[in-house]
Amino acid sequence: MAKASHPLSETDRRIAAAMLASPRASWRTVGRVLGISERTVVRRAAPLFHDKTLRATAVRNPVWFPDLIPLALRIRCRPNRISAIAATLARRPDTVWVDILGGGDEICTILFLDGPDARNSLLLRDLPATPAVRSWTSHILLRVFPAAFDWSGGLLTEAELTSLRPELPAPAARPSLQPLDHALITTLVEDGRASYADLARRADTTALTARRRLEALVADQVVRLATEVDLARLGIRTEALLWITVAPGGLEETGRELSRHPQVRFASATTGSTNLLVAVAAADLNALYHFLNDTIGALPHVSTIEVTPILSGVKRTGLVRAGSL
Repeated sequence: MAKASHPLSETDRRIAAAMLASPRASWRTVGRVLGISERTVVRRAAPLFHDKTLRATAVRNPVWFPDLIPLALRIRCRPNRISAIAATLARRPDTVWVDILGGGDEICTILFLDGPDARNSLLLRDLPATPAVRSWTSHILLRVFPAAFDWSGGLLTEAELTSLRPELPAPAARPSLQPLDHALITTLVEDGRASYADLARRADTTALTARRRLEALVADQVVRLATEVDLARLGIRTEALLWITVAPGGLEETGRELSRHPQVRFASATTGSTNLLVAVAAADLNALYHFLNDTIGALPHVSTIEVTPILSGVKRTGLVRAGSL
């Protein structure tokens, strides 16, 4: 298991940042972009994946899966039971993120629920039947802004990020997903850096076809490739969720602008008493303060904001954090 007690070296941090921004980038590409040898990248990156300091996966885009209901839940619990409830949520295959928030009595979880029956079972049966759960609010994710998908923790320059972005085919008119695509997605969720040979074997196709279909799935934003890492090892020690109220006519503009900020990991328009959910990762409290004052404060359409610090990330991008259960 990976240990998060000490930060990575500067070179390891930049390699990890490249993997965050471009999860399937080749070692040669990473070396070229970072100005180090391919051999150095292999020597340093391979152990990080082997001991699960870095883990590659993929997340489905609910837009392409109409039966999925993307839901953010804020759950208030008895403080002495919050760790157990967070662990139970993290074990669910339909949870994508599970965070313990604020003063230690609240959880935020993002779920991709398999249709109305699954949603109703959770909200009308499972949560009410849990004595330690005091209350909850639900927020449907209406639109996830994709600019944050090549987030690098602010450790790479814009030129480096541009060089890491793969050249993908132009998005096509939306076709129906085929069994081959579902097989590829299942494999990518298990290992976002699976070789084309492995993808082909699991999907019963050729490596060339697997590569072509994977590139199309990414270009069409059917899936988002992702790399998970304990951010403290990158020198990022302050995380928070922002629940923002934006004037309806400015929601698209505000969401897109924030999603491009180097401290923003995730941004989504939502239903509920607020209409924009933003996950922020900053080096320290001072950096978070300046983000709130300088960046959020300059946005013309923002009317209110609630800031909830993240105390512990139990599950991220569908992967349970090492040592969290």
